[in-house]
Amino acid sequence: MSNHWTEAAELDARGDAFIVVTMVGCRGHVPQDLGAKCIVTSAGLHSGTVGGGKVEARAIEEAKAILASGETEPKLVTWNLTKDIGMTCGGEATFLFETHHRKKWSIAVFGAGHVGQALVRTLLNLDCQVTCLDFRQDWLARLPQSPKLNAVLAEKPEDVVENLSPNTFFVVMTRGHASDVPILEQIFKRYPDAPYIGVMGSDVKAQKIRNDLASRGISKELIERLHSPIGLDLGGNDPYEISISVAAELLKTRDKR
Repeated sequence: MSNHWTEAAELDARGDAFIVVTMVGCRGHVPQDLGAKCIVTSAGLHSGTVGGGKVEARAIEEAKAILASGETEPKLVTWNLTKDIGMTCGGEATFLFETHHRKKWSIAVFGAGHVGQALVRTLLNLDCQVTCLDFRQDWLARLPQSPKLNAVLAEKPEDVVENLSPNTFFVVMTRGHASDVPILEQIFKRYPDAPYIGVMGSDVKAQKIRNDLASRGISKELIERLHSPIGLDLGGNDPYEISISVAAELLKTRDKR
């Protein structure tokens, strides 16, 4: 049972949808004990068992169909093992299907430098999924290990913007202006309706970035949505103080949606 909860927690931390199937009732001969559980994802059986054979195959099929339908309410199903499943047991089993599908809050942090390191560590304490991208393997290696973190080595981070989701909160804090602008250009062109696009820098840098984006064909309306300087107006220049101000702004933006 402890392994069951560990598996469920890991899937939940990654934001993967899954169904817990539990045998909650039985009559006559059944192939598992009352309370038996298994976890099913869209790929099929993930862990555990509710009896194996035909009845488990039917439970897996039912769970995958529920996931595909988008239903979220618990579902109770009773099968006669002979009539409904085609088994010779002659018993009856009742299964509870509980859907776990937490909406992911996806955040992409471009840059694994000092502030990026602090921001990732701050965000991992929140209910979110973080992708950190950088071209420096040594800096990516300094990031903590977490099922909520995906560290991506990219020689040109702007080239992998297309692999991210339109609902991503984009935070750009690379080594400087020259590497920030191509990333921001791709974000605005691919995901103009992204909920948050921000870049770290001073007022002077922020204005230069806005001018450069305009020269690259990004509309004035989109540029006005750029958060820069990034974060709420609090704290000093310590990486963790900056990270707290940025995380606070991300939360504020998320909660307004």
